[in-house]
Amino acid sequence: MKKYLLRLLFLLFLLPLGYLATAQVKLPQASPEAFVKQTIGLTDINIKYHAPGVKGRKVFGGLVPYGKLWRAGANEATLITFSDELFLNHERVPAGTYSFFILPESDSVWNVVLNRDTTLWGLEGYDELQDVAYLRVTPKKVSFQETMQFSFSDIGTNTGNLNLVWENSQVTLHIETEIEKKALANINEALANAAPDDWYIWAQCADYMVANKNLHQRALELINKSISIKETFFNNWVKAKLYALNREYEMAANLSAKAIELGKHDPETYQTYARDIENAYSSWRKRKM
Repeated sequence: MKKYLLRLLFLLFLLPLGYLATAQVKLPQASPEAFVKQTIGLTDINIKYHAPGVKGRKVFGGLVPYGKLWRAGANEATLITFSDELFLNHERVPAGTYSFFILPESDSVWNVVLNRDTTLWGLEGYDELQDVAYLRVTPKKVSFQETMQFSFSDIGTNTGNLNLVWENSQVTLHIETEIEKKALANINEALANAAPDDWYIWAQCADYMVANKNLHQRALELINKSISIKETFFNNWVKAKLYALNREYEMAANLSAKAIELGKHDPETYQTYARDIENAYSSWRKRKM
């Protein structure tokens, strides 16, 4: 009997330990996880971080002391991923995933540091030899922001800004991506795999090249291929734009007139382009006289 009671007490003692080892309760985090993504040009940029709050504290020069590296967030290191090589503040950065740090020197001088080691928790194990970028930035004063936040702004064809704001301070990194080389590679791959009757892929690729004068001869070859597969209002419109940019307005006017006529066979799609085509035809017809 005594042996049985001792065994029972031992099992009751182990039960809470086993329960604690397996039970997990999902509760709100003091610094919740956040994720932001932006495509600039053809490059994807992802940032994963934990967003702390001010909570009545002095942040920069206090909680985040000057002269000391800060993980630009809370908990494990903030991570930033670039799908392609790009430029940050005019400095080339290879494609990859990096830990993102801030080194504030004073109210007016900060540094952004990218490091290859993505396994860090805070600064533990940080090695400056793994740094891939060290960018000097100037913070600016902004309206109070309780929760730290990364965001993107001023997105253009191949440029944009990455912003980090917390408390009353914001830093911005200017981003530039190289799109031409990758776009042309995508075009070559798409055309190599195009179906024999796919007139649109040839026209779409030619239309992209219209904006680049150095590619006009190649664009003309592509649009002629598209028209040889099937003549539509769209491929005639693209070809008209190519001739107009070369100041051959008579040919541009004739092609846009043909585009207007062919648009009758696809009125729903044509309506998207109707105003541009008809206004261009009117302008080019006058110029050819």
